[in-house]
Amino acid sequence: MANSKRTLFQRRRLRVRNKIKKLADGRPRLSVHRSLKNISVQVIDDAQGRTLAAASTLEPKLGLVGKNNREAAAKIGAEIAARATAAGVGEVFFDRGGYLYHGKIKALADAAREGGLKF
Repeated sequence: MANSKRTLFQRRRLRVRNKIKKLADGRPRLSVHRSLKNISVQVIDDAQGRTLAAASTLEPKLGLVGKNNREAAAKIGAEIAARATAAGVGEVFFDRGGYLYHGKIKALADAAREGGLKF
C-alpha cells in the first residue's frame, strides 16, 4: 500500500524530533508550525515543558494576519529572535517539524539567525 502524504509528513516529523531529543542537552527548540494561511513558531524548553517565547502571523500587532509567504516568514523569524533573546535564550535547536527546509521555512530560519539566534 502506498504511503499517504500525511503518513510521510508524520514520519519526517518524528525523525526530526527524535534526533533533536538525542542531541538537545538542555537547549530549547525552535518549533515551526505552518498552515495554509498562517505561520507560528515557539521556543520550547522540553526539560520544563513550557514555552519561553512565541510569535505568529495571527497576532494583529504584527500586521501579518492571514499571510503565509516568505516575507511574512522572515518577519516572524526576526520577531521570534527578538523575543527569544529578551527571554534569555541565545542557542536553540531548529525543529522544522515535517516541513522541508526550503522556501518559507528557510526564510524563517535565516531571519532568526540574522536576529541573533544560534542554531
